[in-house]
Amino acid sequence: MSENFPPNSKIPAAEITRATRHLFLCIGPDCCDPAEGEALWAVLKAEAKSLPILRSKAGCLRICKGGPWLVVYPEGTWYGAMNADRLRRVLAEHVVGGHPVTEWIAAEMPCLGKNSCSTPATEGNVTAS
Repeated sequence: MSENFPPNSKIPAAEITRATRHLFLCIGPDCCDPAEGEALWAVLKAEAKSLPILRSKAGCLRICKGGPWLVVYPEGTWYGAMNADRLRRVLAEHVVGGHPVTEWIAAEMPCLGKNSCSTPATEGNVTAS
């Protein structure tokens, strides 16, 4: 890893280089009750320990309704109304199996993942399902 990577960081550089996906979980307070978001974060931490992924919790992903929200990168797949059962299924089918749970996809970012984007970022790259 680069000499620019900070020594003694909370996450080792090797964890970043082995990660196949990065999951962002919005834990509220606007899209859901913060206690609900924190409980789901605890589930994500426990269930993802053995997976080669990075996970980050966020206080806002700017949807502000229908959460908790989960975004899976590099695909840029957005899932809303997450709960423990949905999260476990997304981890099993999307993260491990490589097949997004299509019935729960709220939005996708077409410039990420397998698709390419030829329009400028200012034109808006998020498509709603």
